[in-house]
Amino acid sequence: MSAVLYALLVLAVGAQRLGEMALSRRNAAWAFARGGVETGRAHFPAMVVLHTGLLLGCLAEVWLAGRPFVPALGWPMLALVVACQGVRWWCVAALGPRWNTRVIVVPGTAPVRTGPYRWLAHPNYAVVVVEGVALPLVHTAWVTALVFTVANAALLTVRLRVERRALRAAVPA
Repeated sequence: MSAVLYALLVLAVGAQRLGEMALSRRNAAWAFARGGVETGRAHFPAMVVLHTGLLLGCLAEVWLAGRPFVPALGWPMLALVVACQGVRWWCVAALGPRWNTRVIVVPGTAPVRTGPYRWLAHPNYAVVVVEGVALPLVHTAWVTALVFTVANAALLTVRLRVERRALRAAVPA
């Protein structure tokens, strides 16, 4: 895969993220109209910067460091990236209007236990972890994969704590 095709892949993922942000805004309005409560706003800007940095890092590392495409690594990583998109949209479909990039919970609503949520409490976060490694490694951008993975682990620690607390408060035991 040429660096140009890789750049188009990264730009396509970026375009998908912009679409997700539009859907997130619409779903936030739906949740707020039903009494939704947002928590964890403080970490959201860091999340936006981190995910934007992943995409920019992929492009910059490949172009500036001249990272090659290694077929034995690149093709399996591309397959993972494609699979991640499918699982991500499965998560979005399972949550319906409750899916959001922010932590907004409508009080009294039971947690979703369908789709991938049957098996994992946070399947979308698993997708983010896999994609954060796979997307850069499609074109051997290993520094970007490493930096994103470490920073994302720190951010997910905060995010999961906030989300669990919000869900417990919205659905008392």
